[in-house]
Amino acid sequence: MTLTPDIAEILARARADLRMGVPVRLDGAEGRVLVLAAETASAARLAALRAAGPVDLVLTARRAETLKARAYDGDVARVVLPGDAGLDWVQALADPADDLGSPMKGPLETRRGGDAGLHRLAVRLVKSARILPAALVVPWDGASDGLTAVPAEAAAVQLDAAAVLDHVVSARVPLRAAEKARLHVFRPADGSEEHYAIEIGRPDRAAPVLARLHSACFTGDLLGSLKCDCGPQLNAALAQMGAEGAGVLLYLNQEGRGIGLANKMRAYALQDQGFDTVEANHRLGFEDDERDFRLGAAILRKLGFGAVRLMTNNPAKIAMMEACGIAVAERVPLKVGHTAENAAYLATKAAKSGHLL
Repeated sequence: MTLTPDIAEILARARADLRMGVPVRLDGAEGRVLVLAAETASAARLAALRAAGPVDLVLTARRAETLKARAYDGDVARVVLPGDAGLDWVQALADPADDLGSPMKGPLETRRGGDAGLHRLAVRLVKSARILPAALVVPWDGASDGLTAVPAEAAAVQLDAAAVLDHVVSARVPLRAAEKARLHVFRPADGSEEHYAIEIGRPDRAAPVLARLHSACFTGDLLGSLKCDCGPQLNAALAQMGAEGAGVLLYLNQEGRGIGLANKMRAYALQDQGFDTVEANHRLGFEDDERDFRLGAAILRKLGFGAVRLMTNNPAKIAMMEACGIAVAERVPLKVGHTAENAAYLATKAAKSGHLL
């Protein structure tokens, strides 16, 4: 028996540190680096990093494209911090909020050549913490000073792996849509957000179940936002399951297409500046959709389902279910919640993300 934390536990600590503005150490075959999230960095910690050596601000290729910075490493760009660059400069590059007001941020010098593996991993780790995907990275050969030390090779494997989910509890929860309903709670082994399954009636495990993978939407599901169709989709899916007497709705905590509520609000602010939803994500440094639908397949399997009638307008959900061994016997369209406020958003999802609207 050992009390030593495993790689999932180490990464959970690292994410918490980065969210609080505490550096972490990445240990790889090519050396060691210190990593500090640009969004949560303080002037004092930036100064400490600069004292350790030459600092790079590592951005995703999406963000680098907006800033006209060369991403020589393909998916990331290592921007060299100028000698007079302070915290304001760093955060202006990481956060696109003032891009239109202050468009001239360069010219930016980016590194070319050398191994960028640890820099790439640094951005992936910061992104997994649901903060802006921009990391300050400096070579390091000093003492640990109590910082979380992350073994790079094991971390890369873990970040790619599908989450391991444990069933925590289930209980009867009568709903307006269906009095015979049960709520199942699933907790990832890595300590991240819990996910839920609402089971309507007693679906036959031997037949395709009417199912929906619904991503959490605080603004749409709870506040009734008119900027998306999430709330109406949630209610319509539960209503149809209630009418049929059976179904399962998976409520996955992947707010904002997987970028978190704070970044989703940043994307909304960019949309108010005239960018569509995909352009806003790219300016922030994210891909169109950062969600992991493998979670849904894992929950369905744990509940005993192998086939679904999937309520979705998103072909990517169908593809991932089938790739994970869940047969999709039928796609059930879910066309509700169209408003004047979300017309452009829905048109963008159809044109750029392939949604069947």
